[in-house]
Amino acid sequence: MSFMQVTTDLFTGFYENLIIFFVTLLGAIPLGLLITFGSMSRFRPIQWLTKTFIWVIRGTPLMLQLFVVLYIPGLLFGVPMRSRMTAALVAFIINYSAYFSEIFRGGIESISKGQYEAGQVLGMTKTQVFFKVVLLQVVKRIVPPMGNEIITLVKDTSLARVIAIAELIMAAERYAGKGYIWPLFYTGVFFLVFNGLLTLLFGFIEKKLDFYKG
Repeated sequence: MSFMQVTTDLFTGFYENLIIFFVTLLGAIPLGLLITFGSMSRFRPIQWLTKTFIWVIRGTPLMLQLFVVLYIPGLLFGVPMRSRMTAALVAFIINYSAYFSEIFRGGIESISKGQYEAGQVLGMTKTQVFFKVVLLQVVKRIVPPMGNEIITLVKDTSLARVIAIAELIMAAERYAGKGYIWPLFYTGVFFLVFNGLLTLLFGFIEKKLDFYKG
């Protein structure tokens, strides 16, 4: 077994983690925003439905949700999930959209009603108030919790191995089974470096938004 071979296999595994990470972000952020508007809706059935969805998703393990998405379509509807990666992406997007929605909701509700009223007094519509007055304040307040959740997502991508996706840790574990332990320690380096870059990125974003002190 050569060092280059192991390194190539680890990079190939980490590539699977990156696919799950980036596609989850692309899907979960807009879906989470949609769920936020549903949970804040004045139409009770929609509010109840979205809050129940959030409660179920946040109250059950992501690992269980991976199995549900992979197996339930085939068991109940006779339409098996042919791609394990697709199952993983669906499960991750659904899971993280629920968490993101609560962060978005908390950020929006943290803005005082007086700012909405002041904007309307100035002749601005509710849409204008939201985008010109409220939005940047919301973004500033949700950056820290979003950063924490996104870093958690990086680590959670390793759960995809439970449905046989050959991500980084699964690739390293294969070598551990052959008596090579050091590839497992290398997985920590991959995650530490990537999360370190994300930490720097979110720190940079926070500084850029620091012009607003309210």
